[in-house]
Amino acid sequence: MKVFLLTLCLLGGFLISPAQEIQSYSFEELEKKITDESSHQYLVVNFWATWCAPCLQELPYFESLSQDFPNAKLKVLLVSLDLEKDKAIQFKEKKQLQSEVVYLNEVDFNAWINKISPKWSGAIPATLMLSPAGEKKFHEGEYTEAELYGQIKRFIQ
Repeated sequence: MKVFLLTLCLLGGFLISPAQEIQSYSFEELEKKITDESSHQYLVVNFWATWCAPCLQELPYFESLSQDFPNAKLKVLLVSLDLEKDKAIQFKEKKQLQSEVVYLNEVDFNAWINKISPKWSGAIPATLMLSPAGEKKFHEGEYTEAELYGQIKRFIQ
């Protein structure tokens, strides 16, 4: 019986890969994470969802930022606003996203949208850039690759 349970546990470890899991956050927890991580590096936070076509269009540009700006101490955080966490997990796996993907587990978006930016209507995609010096830049709407790269270059200078 012990051998069976051990085998089952070992097989379970292979079937449920850690890459399939993404962390869920309340807004307060996410806000703390953003503050902590931006204190020592540039942080690009992209709010998106799997059902949002413009979000999916620009996602590859965010994925390549860390590789294309290796000396900038730059991190990309992709915050899924999907209604179901499983959708974000499946998408991350299917697209093999390398950036950190987190799930915002909040139902009342109106309670926190203004805390990200008073300029934000709530539409996605939306992007928040933060510097270690405390500078913030907010953009509502889709980025083209050239727009995003230009904005990053100006922001990290």
